[in-house]
Order: sequence, then structure tokens, then C-alpha cells
Amino acid sequence: ARGMKVEVLDGDVIRQNLSQGLGFSKEDRDTNIRRIGFVCQLLTRNGVVAIASAISPYREVREENRRRIGRFVEVYVEAPLEVLIERDVKGLYKKALAGEIPNFTGVSDPYEPPLNPEIVVHTAEETPEESLAKILAKLEEMGYIPKAAPAEEVYTEEEEAEVEDRLRSLGYL
Repeated sequence: ARGMKVEVLDGDVIRQNLSQGLGFSKEDRDTNIRRIGFVCQLLTRNGVVAIASAISPYREVREENRRRIGRFVEVYVEAPLEVLIERDVKGLYKKALAGEIPNFTGVSDPYEPPLNPEIVVHTAEETPEESLAKILAKLEEMGYIPKAAPAEEVYTEEEEAEVEDRLRSLGYL
């Protein structure tokens, strides 16, 4: 984390914990994204880098969060619908295309691409590692994160074990 405090806010986890009872109407989606923005604002105000990973289909509420948070970097994770369908392990796109799921982003409900995101990653053309490198390079360029130390200086074995333990305890490994 390059010496920085970081918190990842996953859209599914937020829905389960802070946005229970919200559906997928435009109003409910906007409320969910506003809540995520509010938590990001609190974290940022307290020196924590907040990374929000959520489907935020409507431009207006994204811009509202940008104004609220201030130090806001929008990463547009772009992929064609065909690629999203191929990657869909939950089968949600198949159900949405069959009309079984209403208000499904990109199928029966619009996704409004950002007009001026700071970063665009093209996940159909880039590996995850290439996309990550692009994001980190831009954040370094913007002065939001310090430049990385040479690879051999990044983590000691002890630090790596500590990070792995933490990721395991959070359910990421």
C-alpha cells in the first residue's frame, strides 16, 4: 500500500450491509452510490484512500460524489457487452437477456459512460496486470501515490506473510 491506509468498498458488500432493502430502480441505485460516496468522503477526510468498486451506471450521481469527495479519481473499467456476458460466472446477463431480471445495467437499463474519467482500462484488451500498471502509473503521475520502490525492496518475507494473513482474514485468499 506504499505506506498508505487503504480501504476497498465492494459494491456487493455495501449492498448487503449499508443498502439492504434497496432495489435496482434508478432512485435506489442513486441512493446506494450516494451512500458509497459518503463513506468514501469520511475515509478520505481521515487520511484513508478509499477504493470503491461498484457499478455506478448514472453519470449525475458519479459527478455528485466527485464534488463531495474532492480527491476523486474515476477509473472507467470498459468492456464490451459480449465480454461481460462471457465473464459472467453468476449467469446474471443470461437471465437479464431472457427478461428474467429487470433494470439490468447494460441490458434493460442504461449505463452512462463517464465523459472525462482520469483513467480508462480496456479489460477486453488488457491483462489485469496491465490495467493495474496503467492505474498505478496515473496515480503516481497525479501525485496521489508515491513512486514504487524497486521490486526487490517492496516487501520483506515477514511483511509478505503479514499481508497474506490479512488478505486471508478478509476472505480475499
